[in-house]
Amino acid sequence: MDHFAYRNGRLHAETVDLEALADEYGTPTYVYSASTFLDHLDRFQEAFAPLEPTTCFAVKSCSNISILRLLGQRGAGMDIVSGGELSRAIAAGIDPALCVYAGVGKTDEEIAFAIESGVGLFNCESEPEFLNIARIAERMDARPRVALRVNPDVDPETHKHTTTGVRSTKFGVDIEDATRFFRRNAGTTSCELCGLHAHIGSPVRKVEPYVRAVERLLDCCDDLEAAGHRITVLDLGGGFAADYETGEAPSAGEYARALVPLLKPRVEAGLRIIFEPGRSIAANAGLLLTRVQYVKDAGDRRFAIVDAGMHTLLRPSHYDAFHFIWPCRPAEGAVPSDRSRDPDLPGLLSYDVVGPICETGDYLALDRSLPPIERGDLLAVFGSGAYGMSMASHYNSMPLPAEVMVRGGSHLAIRSRETPEDLFRNELEVVATAP
Repeated sequence: MDHFAYRNGRLHAETVDLEALADEYGTPTYVYSASTFLDHLDRFQEAFAPLEPTTCFAVKSCSNISILRLLGQRGAGMDIVSGGELSRAIAAGIDPALCVYAGVGKTDEEIAFAIESGVGLFNCESEPEFLNIARIAERMDARPRVALRVNPDVDPETHKHTTTGVRSTKFGVDIEDATRFFRRNAGTTSCELCGLHAHIGSPVRKVEPYVRAVERLLDCCDDLEAAGHRITVLDLGGGFAADYETGEAPSAGEYARALVPLLKPRVEAGLRIIFEPGRSIAANAGLLLTRVQYVKDAGDRRFAIVDAGMHTLLRPSHYDAFHFIWPCRPAEGAVPSDRSRDPDLPGLLSYDVVGPICETGDYLALDRSLPPIERGDLLAVFGSGAYGMSMASHYNSMPLPAEVMVRGGSHLAIRSRETPEDLFRNELEVVATAP
């Protein structure tokens, strides 16, 4: 699953002791395993190799440019949703032609920047957006390639905040409207309307929703082809699940065994396939180190108050998401055999693992069984590589944590810890004057 493991009762990233890493870089700190990133990307690409797809890593999931560069050097393109993410990809050395650009609110400036940069494909979310891309492209004497994002109306059976492919969301257009959209817009000379895009949600822990979505998309392709519209690109999005809990997610091979037979005949006929994996590549390639500040008993609750919180890792409070948490050097050698909600170990106590933010909802785990914890203990929050640092905030004027990449026995800070001065560095100084 990843390259984080206990050795002689101490947690290591690849071969680096995480307590030594925390001593050097402080806490909270995100720690990434380069080998895990590459292993996960390799497994995904190998599983879908019969389709020869373009694999575009979802930048929103983990956007540090050192990580984007690492994956780009392994052949990944990038799935971007803003001009800022395109800038990150370019800074990481990614060819913009290998970038696909989605997002419901692209500004004129972002569209022009993407056209000028030579982005490979716009995933258009609405007809007004398409008309705006066409207007800007005509002004720039350009002809970008565009795919229409459609909602196959398939329930991905995931959290409501990350369900994106049904009718009630802000994303894309109803799949039934695709033929009418192409009929009205396929003749636009300043855009090449060439494909379909779909993203049903994330994380999708079952294979069947993808099968239903692909079947509906292929039927839509047939309808469009029958109406005289050639479809050369099918972007199937991402959302593939990750093992936040041991055994929770299908493997890349399981997804591929269901989808490749449906898609391979179309690929042989000339259809290009794009995937946009994010969390399945990044989640278990990173963890969050956090230090216990206080342990407080409050009647029927026991709190482990740590220096990370919802400002550092939002997923638990925002999505009710589970992240396995365990001490880096557990008392009495209580090393778990897997990452389950209820480890089968003696002597565990129930803790609410909470942060320093002035919100009752500031927690990393509630009623979690853990070995006895003391002030100063170092905890690891596993599965934090995706939607961890990329969703971190300055709430309560908290500086952003450091990010560290481990590769074998070496480690390197890929983002320095912010200082208090960094919090207001870009704020304008206002000189008060007497009335």
